[in-house]
Order: sequence, then structure tokens, then C-alpha cells
Amino acid sequence: MNRERLVSKLTSHSGPFDVAIIGGGATGLGAAVDAASRGHSVVLVEQSDFAKGTSSRSTKLVHGGVRYLKQGNVSLVLEALRERGLMVRNAPHLVHSLPFVIPSYHWWEGPFYGIGLKMYDALAGQLGLAPSRWLTREEIIEKLPTLETEGLDGGIVYHDGQFDDARLAIHLARTAVNHGGILLNHTRCIGLMKENGHVAGLKAECVETGRQHEIRARCVINATGVFVDGVRLMDDAQAEKIVAPSQGVHLVLPREFLPGDSAIMIPKTDDGRVLFAVPWHGRVIVGTTDTPVDHATVEPRAHPEEIEFLMTHAARYLTRDPRPGDVLSIYAGLRPLVAVKNADSTAALSRDHTILVSDSGLITITGGKWTTYRRMAEDVIDHAEMIGGIGVKRCVTQDLMIHGSATVLDPGDPLAVYGSDAAEIRALAAEMPEWAGKVHPRLDLTCAEVIFHVRQEMARTVGDVLARRSRSLLFDAQASMTAAPRVAELMASELGWDAEETSRQVGRYQALASGYLMEG
Repeated sequence: MNRERLVSKLTSHSGPFDVAIIGGGATGLGAAVDAASRGHSVVLVEQSDFAKGTSSRSTKLVHGGVRYLKQGNVSLVLEALRERGLMVRNAPHLVHSLPFVIPSYHWWEGPFYGIGLKMYDALAGQLGLAPSRWLTREEIIEKLPTLETEGLDGGIVYHDGQFDDARLAIHLARTAVNHGGILLNHTRCIGLMKENGHVAGLKAECVETGRQHEIRARCVINATGVFVDGVRLMDDAQAEKIVAPSQGVHLVLPREFLPGDSAIMIPKTDDGRVLFAVPWHGRVIVGTTDTPVDHATVEPRAHPEEIEFLMTHAARYLTRDPRPGDVLSIYAGLRPLVAVKNADSTAALSRDHTILVSDSGLITITGGKWTTYRRMAEDVIDHAEMIGGIGVKRCVTQDLMIHGSATVLDPGDPLAVYGSDAAEIRALAAEMPEWAGKVHPRLDLTCAEVIFHVRQEMARTVGDVLARRSRSLLFDAQASMTAAPRVAELMASELGWDAEETSRQVGRYQALASGYLMEG
């Protein structure tokens, strides 16, 4: 996946594309995979990097949504459970089963949640992961040795999916390119092109060079997540706002806070949210909050009260109370919830996806979640085929293996998330022995991986490597800041940066990463 070759392919393309997509998060990338694998010509532009926004800031779970059963939204759970099973099957190097324990501190909680989880198992059908079962107090303590035991009666264990969101985004991009798609990061949409009042393409600008492109397309899809209203205003200055962003915040702690291979799920906290403590790549993610925000930003920041909420609840359920110095990283993501009139809280807003078609033919898709990205893509490309008149072709993504899935490595191998691409990284390390070393002692990231990210995964900035290709920013924000100069040095040799640009890249990344550090 080489950016220069893709730009060249774009400029040499004659005639309109079948589909042009704005937005390189889960929804846009899924749509690109779906369209390209059907045989349509497709181009996607992303103003920053793939999965820069919400799609790299999730709780890292692929799940049906246990809480939606309580709300009676069985159809949403049924669809998500089916898609969860397909993700485990089609991207086994990035998606796997994880046990979740719901501890019971009141006698009535066990039967209440147990009945719901048996229904959850049944809805998953043949794509289920493992059956839920009751646990004694002793069994829970064995699985979760750091769980608070005062008042603990027992509990339930069930299975859901866990994944690596930013890595899956990159592998989706490579899957789309493998099927002939043109995907460009750091390329922003600066306007829509119209003919006779109908959207006929878009104007894009390369963030690096300022070079502009006019991209003609029979159908344009707005898949920009929390930013869809901005693109809708390009189409219609009177367009009403449809997204009400909600912020979710996560803390990353050292693994000793939750050893073992099981996660904790608290179905109802003080504010009615579900709380998770999840083991992930040798760390523990604690989240999440649900806070309405007025304006969507590219780099959302955690509010002090959100951090306090998570720290307090982590202390409530873990034997060791986390201190500010224990927090390795803090990250926030914005959920693109679809606004519903008279909703009194974000919990009342739609978690399902929504597709709107404007009078000019612009298709907007928003809402939903990572788990249902494939189904959302199928839905929006079905719409694109009708609206763009590009011919109806069968969706094949239900059985489409995601790039890298040919080889599943030992989960304990730091290169397991690359799947079959791991061999190429090892070859780079063998070719240049100095590349086998880590960029920082507290990070697994090697120099060979950085080179691979640039050559094969379109990493263009230090942030692309440290925040998304390797997730080092989340694993240990301070260590990633220290590693930034070495990463920049490696990238400079590949991308031809001079000393000034290399220094600028380091400064920009360290300024960004400082916002992920715990104060105090």
C-alpha cells in the first residue's frame, strides 16, 4: 500500500469513479472494502490518518451489547452478535474471544443477569463464542485475583470479542487496495462537485503538498462519523444537524491491576453506564464514560470529572486503588450518536446506524459501532448502487478474509497482530540487524516495524506510527514521547525529511501526546 502509487493511479484514472467516499474510519473503510470487492471502482479520502478519530479510541471490544437486551432492542443485539462472529472468522489475527466476568455483590444479581446472558448466548446461535455459566465466589477470585471481595457472592462468566481497532482499520485499508480501491490518507475534501443540482464528485487537497484533485464519481458517500454535519453543509447550507456527539473516556493501567485473561464487566454504575476493565496487550483498559459534548473535535480531551469517575470506580472494584502515577495513558473518543428529538440524555439516542440521502444524491451514513461496520458498509453500498446507477453486484464481505488473516500467530507474539505480514517485518530485521531493536525499552515497537509502517501501511507522520500503527501512545504515552525522535529519524530516511521537518514532526507528536498524560 504505497501512497505515491495510489496518487498516480488517481490522477491517471479516466472517467468518473463508481463510488467516492469521504472519511477513513471504520465506516468509510468498510464501505471501501465492500465496494471494491464487489468490483466497483472506488476512491476514499481521509483528511488525517485512517482511524484517526473515534475508530482508534474504542474500548477494543467486538460485542453484541448486553445492555441493549435490557432496553428490549433485540434486533440490534442479534445483528451485532452475528457480525461479531463474522469478524472473529474473517480477521482471526485481530479479533478473538475474551471471557468477561460479572461479579455479583447482591443475591438477586446472579439470576437477573444469568437469564439475560443465556438469551445473549442463544441469539448468537452458531456464531456464538462460548456459553455463559455461573461462577462461585472462589472461582471468581481465581479468575480475578485483584477483584474486590467484600460482599462478593459469586457471578457469571460470558464471552465476547476483543480486537485491535487501529490495526483492523489499517488491514481494512489494505484489503480495499488489494481489490483495486484507491485510498488516500492526509487528503481532505474541500468541496463537492455538482452537475444539474446533483452531486457528481468532490474536490480534494493533499495536506502534505497542497495539490488539489477533482474526483468525479457517480455516487459520493459521507462517512465522516461525528463530522458528517460539516460535509452535509457543503451540500446544503440549510442542512439540519443530525449528530449529537457523546464522549467516552478510557484509562490505561499496568497489567498488575488485572492479571489473568478475564475482563470485568459492571452492568450498571452510578450514572447507569456499563463499566469495563479489560486486559489488552499487556495493559488494562478501564472505561467508559458517556458525556454529551457540544462540538466535535479532532483531538477530544478527557474532562477532570470523567477521569475522577473512572478512578473512583476502578478503586471500588479493584483491591489496589490506582493513583495518578499509575495511569499510562488517557484517551477520549466521540460517539456519533444520531440525534432524536426530546431525548433527555445520550443514553436515549440511537446506537444504530442511519443512512440519509439528500436531494442532490449525497449519501450520509453515521451512527453504529465497530462491531457492525461490515453490515453498515453493505447497507450503504446497496444504497450507492441504486442512487448512482452503477449496477447491482452481490456483496461478498460476509466470507471475505481481511488482509493478513492467512496466518494466525501465537497471541503472545508482539507481531501477531500483523498476521501474514509478520514475515515481512522479520525479513526487514534480518536485512538490517540494527532495525531489530526496540525504539524504547518499555515499548514492543521495533525499528523494523516503523520501516514497514512507512513502506507498506502509508504512515506519513510520527503520530501515524506511534498513535495508530503501533498504538504506543495508548500503551505508554510518556515512553512514546521519548521514542518520538528515534521514530522520526527512521521515517526521515524513508520519506526524505530534512532536519527541520524531522524536528517539526517530533514537536507536533510530543505536543499531541502530552494531552494523554495524567496530571498530578
